[in-house]
Amino acid sequence: MFELALNGIGGNSVHQVKTNLTMVEIKQWAEYRYRRGSLNVGRRVEQAVANMMATYIKSQGGDIEALELMPHEDDVIVSFEDQIEDTN
Repeated sequence: MFELALNGIGGNSVHQVKTNLTMVEIKQWAEYRYRRGSLNVGRRVEQAVANMMATYIKSQGGDIEALELMPHEDDVIVSFEDQIEDTN
């Protein structure tokens, strides 16, 4: 719920998200997030750039994983599904 609210989906607060979206819509967003990753644009850009940098470094003979170039990737503590459970 928090991630939806932070990204303006269904409203700008958890209360607005609960009021404006049905549980079916929330589950659809959860499925989208599961398939596509975070809704946070900054993290998505970070992931894309890290993947491109890792590909380039490997093409030059280096040995690096893209996750090593994503400093914020380990910051997710509460999953989207846990957030839904916590608000019910």
